[in-house]
Amino acid sequence: MSKTYVPVSLRRLVFERAQNNCEYCLNPASLALATHQIDHIIAEKHGGKTVTENLALSCVLCNMAKGSDIASVDPKSNEIARFYHPRQDRWMDHFRLNAKTGQIEALTSVGRATAQLLQLNRPKSISERLLLLQVEQLVVPDSTVD
Repeated sequence: MSKTYVPVSLRRLVFERAQNNCEYCLNPASLALATHQIDHIIAEKHGGKTVTENLALSCVLCNMAKGSDIASVDPKSNEIARFYHPRQDRWMDHFRLNAKTGQIEALTSVGRATAQLLQLNRPKSISERLLLLQVEQLVVPDSTVD
């Protein structure tokens, strides 16, 4: 977890840009038990800066699972793959939400490595997504990238 102070104005921008949802698992901040966190996409220890282009909104579970990692093993190819980068990648290019199962399906090596390390399809997360879909409270990112 970063010890760098993130100014209120920058925090507000990150929350608004993400529509108050975790940019990895889509969990809405308004329904989370713990406050969503500001994630340094590229961790400070890897040279990442506290600037808008390197910050993402993350739920506690995703942020704890990600830590300072920037890559992992793609479970399909067994090759190292970088993580999904919310400021440079389009969510829909790497993931798809299956509305019937509630699972986030990985479409690429980037998606698979990210989904596996962040455990995007924990049983509880799937159940929550299905409920959110039923009440139309789950926002799936569109094709825009900053």
